[in-house]
Amino acid sequence: MIGPLLRVAASAAATRSLRTAANEALNRALLTVGAALALGMSAICLSFSAYALIERQLDPASASAIVGTFWGLLGLGYFVATRRRRN
Repeated sequence: MIGPLLRVAASAAATRSLRTAANEALNRALLTVGAALALGMSAICLSFSAYALIERQLDPASASAIVGTFWGLLGLGYFVATRRRRN
């Protein structure tokens, strides 16, 4: 008689635990997506600001080259850092 009751109680506890774990995973995923969107938007805004500032001093092609070089070097640094971490 007690065995089936314990099984029901254990099943309810396991279900609650799984629901909590799924909620936490969903919250983390949403926070990660939100942070990625914020980072991408800030990169776009800062790039445009830098472009506009540099364009006042130089021509548009030079300003574009400087901003592009900055992002290229940043990407290269990220690539090198991730390759070193794997090995």
